[in-house]
Amino acid sequence: MSWWGKVVGGAFGFMVGGPLGALIGAAIGHNFDAGMKLQASGAPGDQERVQTAFFTATFSVMGHIAKADGHVSKDEIANARQVMASMELDAEMQRVAINLFQQGKARDFALDLILEQFRRECHRRQHLIRLFIEIQLQAAYADGHMHPKERAMLLHICRRLGISADEFDVLAGAAGAERHYGGVAGRSSMSLDDAYAVLEISRSSNEREVKKAYRRMMSRHHPDKLVAKGLPEEMMKLATEKTQEIQAAYELIKKSR
Repeated sequence: MSWWGKVVGGAFGFMVGGPLGALIGAAIGHNFDAGMKLQASGAPGDQERVQTAFFTATFSVMGHIAKADGHVSKDEIANARQVMASMELDAEMQRVAINLFQQGKARDFALDLILEQFRRECHRRQHLIRLFIEIQLQAAYADGHMHPKERAMLLHICRRLGISADEFDVLAGAAGAERHYGGVAGRSSMSLDDAYAVLEISRSSNEREVKKAYRRMMSRHHPDKLVAKGLPEEMMKLATEKTQEIQAAYELIKKSR
């Protein structure tokens, strides 16, 4: 049975307990003793357990970031729905994702406990954690700019997940470039500055460094590799779109030289 089949069937408690299990349990409408379920959980590293944790953390933390500046804008809500649409979630999964987003907006949302468990469930798999941050950055830029309170919260999230401030700045630069040109389905063309930001390098990078950056970024966002590490299959499309952006950036840089 797939991870989502187990979630719908109420068996998710045997995959993930703790605050993440409580969140998705509430989002679905199941009541259970999170502590007891955590004790009964499957072996660490179980793929379905990681997928459940990633899905739960993604949408609940997205809601929390949207509320960081004190107001959840229509653009932020639209962005959350866009992420769900790009994942081609069915109606039930969308309902659960929206409920998780709403829980993230609550005053008593236990952000640090959620992040601590998320990092533990992912076994510190950096590719997964970086993709998680990239999705949250996309949410922060939904209304066209990143509010200082959103930035502060994202920096805090990065620290809790083992990502440095310098690495955050690089990821934020790439997310800002994507917002500028509109992504794969955007209306505007990618600029050369955007292309360098997407590959996380500078204009001064030589040909060897450009090629190395391209290969590194493609490897990091390879959909099959990410799914093998625990990315929910429904999120493969997000990773695929990212590789398309990386390819477009690389081709633009090559053409300019």
